Amino acid sequence: MADDVVLRLDRATAEDLYEVLWLFGEHIAAGAPIPEPPAEANERLGQVFRFLGDSLGKGRVV
Repeated sequence: MADDVVLRLDRATAEDLYEVLWLFGEHIAAGAPIPEPPAEANERLGQVFRFLGDSLGKGRVV
């Protein structure tokens, strides 16, 4: 499919993304706090978000 966006993630980034999405779901479901991830996870996730933004034509995520 021409409009597909495909992510290939290393294990650490995939685990970071899983964790942040899971925490977000818990926050929505029960109001659980979302703790700040470690700096390394922030950097990895920032790269994913920039890639997604570019792939979707959303421009740069700061």
